[in-house]
Amino acid sequence: HCHTHYSDGSNTVEEMALAAKARGYAYIGITDHSAAAAYAGGLGADDLLRQCDEIDAVNAHLEGIRVLKGVEADILQDGTLDYGDEVLARLDFVIGSIHSRFTMTREEMTARVLAAMDSPYLTILGHPTGRLLLQREAYALDMDAVIAKAAQTGVALEINADPHRLDIDWRLLAKAKAAGCTISIGADAHNVAGIANAQYGVGIARKGGLGRADILNCRDVEGFVAFARRRRG
Repeated sequence: HCHTHYSDGSNTVEEMALAAKARGYAYIGITDHSAAAAYAGGLGADDLLRQCDEIDAVNAHLEGIRVLKGVEADILQDGTLDYGDEVLARLDFVIGSIHSRFTMTREEMTARVLAAMDSPYLTILGHPTGRLLLQREAYALDMDAVIAKAAQTGVALEINADPHRLDIDWRLLAKAKAAGCTISIGADAHNVAGIANAQYGVGIARKGGLGRADILNCRDVEGFVAFARRRRG
């Protein structure tokens, strides 16, 4: 979960890749905001596809790191993902997140999230409860239903490691593990320094009783991509 200057990040695709490589990572996922997140410079479909071409170019000349094509697609009010399937199909993986209409009722918000999880292109549910620590409470959401749906559909739940979020809450992780959910640790980096956020996510995962086998991005790159593609049939 990393942003670049294409949306509201500060660095280029290559700069983020080199920073990840320097930290010992084998791969990095680029997930800029989608068009609906206009406040964050969300990408139109043409811009996203142009970024995909740039990622291909970076992968062609960088060694020791692989850049995966992704997006943080807004989950719209009706539960659909921003962009059509033909665009999402170009990507290696998709994070779906809610960035609007936080005051929906518990029933409405839950239906919205569950509908998004029916999309075969959704790989990871980003910052599942939308909280910002000391700033915004989690929105009303039936997390038992979300955890059950994640286990059923094979959508990973994110530990968003931005220290302002730390979302999903660690107290939900034992329940998610018991249900058979896969968890992804996302740095939500908006610059090269933000890649270090991952350490906070690792700490939250450990606090919640998780191990390597529970974490999606403890897999190698082929395992990560295979997880995403499995949902697409």
